[in-house]
Amino acid sequence: MIFYTDVESRTLRRAVYGAMVLVSHADPGPVVEERFAGLKAMVNLSRELREVLGASRVRLPEGTDADLETAVLDALTASMKILTAKAPAEAEAFPAAMIAICEEVATADGQVAPAEDEMIAKVRAALTP
Repeated sequence: MIFYTDVESRTLRRAVYGAMVLVSHADPGPVVEERFAGLKAMVNLSRELREVLGASRVRLPEGTDADLETAVLDALTASMKILTAKAPAEAEAFPAAMIAICEEVATADGQVAPAEDEMIAKVRAALTP
């Protein structure tokens, strides 16, 4: 089992849950369905990482939508660094898992809006070294 510090765990939670929020908010839609789709899609993450994510409540930054976007994208980039250092196999699987989660959120209402596609592209870029 890999040990993550409190700061690392908070960063991972902010990245994963924040990415779901960014995609959900990119195009107003059925928030409840999108939330459940994202949570269900978390099966794409390893069991160990899901345990880290569920260990505590996530706190997303307050402020403007731009502030939230910047903080979450930064957390995604930082998460890749954390995982690369501590769990290389996890780091290898994390980008595809995150994109799958974001796509599930985007398709929760049966269609993907251009704004959701744009946000998924930003998430993908934040996960790329």
